[in-house]
Amino acid sequence: MSPRMSLATAARVLRQVRHDPRTIALIVVLPCLLLGLVAWMFDGTSVLDTLGPTLLGLFPLIVMFLVTSVTMLRERLSGTLERLMTMPVGRGDVVVGYALAFGVVAAVQAVVLVAVTVGLYGMTVAGPLWAVILVAVLDAVLGTALGIAASAAARTEFQAVQMMPAVIFPQVILCGLIMPREQMPAVLEAISTVLPLTYGVQAMQTLASSTDVSGIWGDVVVIVGFIVVAIVVGATTLRRRTA
Repeated sequence: MSPRMSLATAARVLRQVRHDPRTIALIVVLPCLLLGLVAWMFDGTSVLDTLGPTLLGLFPLIVMFLVTSVTMLRERLSGTLERLMTMPVGRGDVVVGYALAFGVVAAVQAVVLVAVTVGLYGMTVAGPLWAVILVAVLDAVLGTALGIAASAAARTEFQAVQMMPAVIFPQVILCGLIMPREQMPAVLEAISTVLPLTYGVQAMQTLASSTDVSGIWGDVVVIVGFIVVAIVVGATTLRRRTA
């Protein structure tokens, strides 16, 4: 794997995203509008302060998973990956390049989303905003990595979208958003322990109620570990084209 090739791939993906206003709107504008609906719905209550930080971690993961998995399938179907791999570009270069490019996009998304939710909608969190942005970025990068890994199992863009209920929805149900994990049946609590979104939500819930950031570092390390594993899986299962 070559850092130069990975950076070149990342630059190409960023140029594509820059010229695609619909993708930019989906990544940056849509999560802001969804959180705006929540703020409007519960205006005058403290719901946004308790639920908002969790959604700041959830929406970026879902959006980046969807965008990345569909984009990777489009690259395969159009033959772009096949042409790339006729050059001295390895699978790892392609996957890391995509992760870097969408990592930059995820950072922009997280900064805008936190700024709008705090500055415009009035959400307050006990923890520092830089920590909230950090966890939101990591959740978005996690969604990117899972999208790359999941795209290997799909043959069409429609199948890539269909991966969402299988990969994302179980995590949303078991991450502690609907019910505290300690109140779940023991089997479900054990399953939630091996799901990456659990740690993103856990870190956001900690920041929502505590000024002590030391409580999130364990969750951050686990999220980074899941990102690395998903990128390795994506690199080893990446196919040049869809038959």
